[in-house]
Amino acid sequence: MSNLLDIKDLTIYYETDDGIVQALNDVNLKLGVGETLGLVGETGAGKTTLARGIMGLVPNPPGKIVGGQVLYEGKDLTKLTNIEMQKIRGQHISMIFQDPMTSLNPVLTVGEQIMEVIINHNKITKASARILAEDMLERVGIPKERYDEYPHQFSGGMKQRVVIAIALACNPKILIADEPTTALDVTIQAQVLDMIYKLKSENNTSMLLITHDLGVVAQNCDYVAIIYAGEIVEYGSLKEIYKETKHPYTEGLFGSIPSLTVNVNRLQAIVGIMPDPTKLPKGCKFYDRCKYSKPICAEKLPDMVQLSETHKVRCILYQ
Repeated sequence: MSNLLDIKDLTIYYETDDGIVQALNDVNLKLGVGETLGLVGETGAGKTTLARGIMGLVPNPPGKIVGGQVLYEGKDLTKLTNIEMQKIRGQHISMIFQDPMTSLNPVLTVGEQIMEVIINHNKITKASARILAEDMLERVGIPKERYDEYPHQFSGGMKQRVVIAIALACNPKILIADEPTTALDVTIQAQVLDMIYKLKSENNTSMLLITHDLGVVAQNCDYVAIIYAGEIVEYGSLKEIYKETKHPYTEGLFGSIPSLTVNVNRLQAIVGIMPDPTKLPKGCKFYDRCKYSKPICAEKLPDMVQLSETHKVRCILYQ
């Protein structure tokens, strides 16, 4: 299957008063038509920076794409102007942001905000755009009669549905969902994820699902990439990552999940904290937290090792 999105050696830095933050380092990822790729990592690992890099939304200054390519249907998005990227966003690649509370404009009705996207990407009258916007509201489970209401009149779960309606209004080929259920309670989370998956399936949309919830990944993803300190440390199919776990960091993530069958007094935790992104070690970024580390790990950055056609891991144990 040809790749709809192909990220090659993407590197993004932020220049701050405290030094250069190496947010993303030589990231390589692929996304095929209709596939869902889960990107998993702890806070500060570079997940949102990667999403912003794809969308051309890295704030400059202080952010800067230092190197690499983001190929969408063979076209390098990093080389496009802002006006050219505006034609891509919404129509070809859409993004659901983390917090629905801050993603919506408080002085525009929810209907106007959906309609704005439709008008920007289609030669269409306002009356026709309104009909499409009302239909989009219905598709995400909101009665079209609420078209003229404002964001403050909606609950958190309903706001997230509006954000999803905006993202999918033009049937994009790729949907980037950046922790779309973070601010929601568990039952609403399940409803929102089911709705995203249903709409995605109807249009054969490819999705990059960014999360730190391994349960969400297990239910929704075909492939999984584990990111740590701005680097992809393991990549594979859902089965390979969950059943044939290789990287010590991935092991730690699964080890910290409570079991329904085993009684324990204390959950396992990964010792230590993620390194300062302004002072990253030159070797393996995980070495000082790893129970398998050797002296060479602190000195030499391990290469990505191909274990199977789809399974890759960045660890000296497999070199």
